[in-house]
Amino acid sequence: MPRNNVTIRDFPGKRWLNVGLRSLHLIGIVLFGAALLGAGSIAWSAGVVVVSGGLMFAIDTWAHPGQLREVSGFGVVIKLLLVGLVAWLPDLALPLFWTLLILSTLLSHAPGSLRHRRLF
Repeated sequence: MPRNNVTIRDFPGKRWLNVGLRSLHLIGIVLFGAALLGAGSIAWSAGVVVVSGGLMFAIDTWAHPGQLREVSGFGVVIKLLLVGLVAWLPDLALPLFWTLLILSTLLSHAPGSLRHRRLF
């Protein structure tokens, strides 16, 4: 089901903090992809991606804890597991990177009725 009239916590500057973190996250993703292709530091770029993504996820979970039961929140948990697989199975890093990129795009641009559908 789509998200009904749910109270979402907020704080001054939250929107711009998320915009800044999202921008940093996208920069990290580009740098990580480049590093996987041999240009740059995998560890540094992965750190940027994990820290910025983790902060966005923490803010979103604080604002709406119920998101963990929705497709969008559960999708982030799946993405974190895939990131862990990149570290654990470095030979599969490039296919896992593309899987993460495609999954992220689908989750970000899916209709709200899908993103906010409750799984459990």
